[in-house]
Amino acid sequence: MFGLFKTPKCVKLRSLDNEQKYGIAATSMKELLKKGCKIFQLCPAGCRVCLYEDGTELTEDYFRNLHDNTQLILLTKEQAWSGCICDISLLLGSSNKQTTDHLIESAKSLLSDENAPKRRKILQELIHNLSDNAEAEDRECDKDWFKGIDSRFKTKSDYMKYNCASRMRGYLKEVKDYTGINPKVQGEYQRIVATMVEQLKTVKYNGCYFDRREKEDSLCTQEGWFSCQSAFDAEKCPSFHSINPYGNRESRILFSTWNLDHRIEKKRAIIPTLAKAVENRNGREINWEYFYSLLFTRENLKLVHIACHEKTCHNLECDGSEVYTKGKRRRP
Repeated sequence: MFGLFKTPKCVKLRSLDNEQKYGIAATSMKELLKKGCKIFQLCPAGCRVCLYEDGTELTEDYFRNLHDNTQLILLTKEQAWSGCICDISLLLGSSNKQTTDHLIESAKSLLSDENAPKRRKILQELIHNLSDNAEAEDRECDKDWFKGIDSRFKTKSDYMKYNCASRMRGYLKEVKDYTGINPKVQGEYQRIVATMVEQLKTVKYNGCYFDRREKEDSLCTQEGWFSCQSAFDAEKCPSFHSINPYGNRESRILFSTWNLDHRIEKKRAIIPTLAKAVENRNGREINWEYFYSLLFTRENLKLVHIACHEKTCHNLECDGSEVYTKGKRRRP
């Protein structure tokens, strides 16, 4: 007599268009579909139920073996679901502030109970990158971002522009202070360096590379996101490293560990080649623009995350045919 009654399964059901989850007790798939369609006001024809986790479509046998409180999703005939990744895509693709705030709170809630190191890292990175104030530009709107920064900088972009220009000045100092130059041609070498200095001043030391206000030459998006351009000998960053130093103070500080790496190396190749070209010029005009492009422009620079920065010898040399200006000779 008692065997005629089936123990109901208690599951949590949502629809694709409704994030709210409803607890439903049902003894069969047919009953579950009927109750679910009534709750979400869907036509039962063609509807089906899938596992929320991976999108597996439920059969009657599968339903009978479910654990209580399993999360399911109700789909219409036209809808598809491939698992949790669909929810992640929907959330990350939304520009709605309320949705973003909800994602942050959900990540914080999950983090409190998460023990797996990799999942904890993913949740921490998500919270860190979303809990920012990247939209703010002025000092008054994000005072924490400007802690430790000279008061003369009133906007984030101005400071980031200065940050990039400082790196260029550092490269310039290495060129100026190079000790491997023959004393007999030191004057000519410094004359060429002075020409490069004038060019750098004209373009404000290429600070535009870190300035999100620049539309053409900036290395970042208008929101301030930078992406790793990979090692000198690779096309793409395998880890998809990215950072927004405009977002918060921690990211700004961490960005200082990213390298503007020279593909053809500055110390091992470019500067020694320049010094040798000056010494052996024999009346020819040095193509200073070529060396300038290798030292200070994106033609030879790649923005690289510290983990992708190869510190080994690049084994790349300057193009010998570009060292001297073609068809021109210095007057004796």
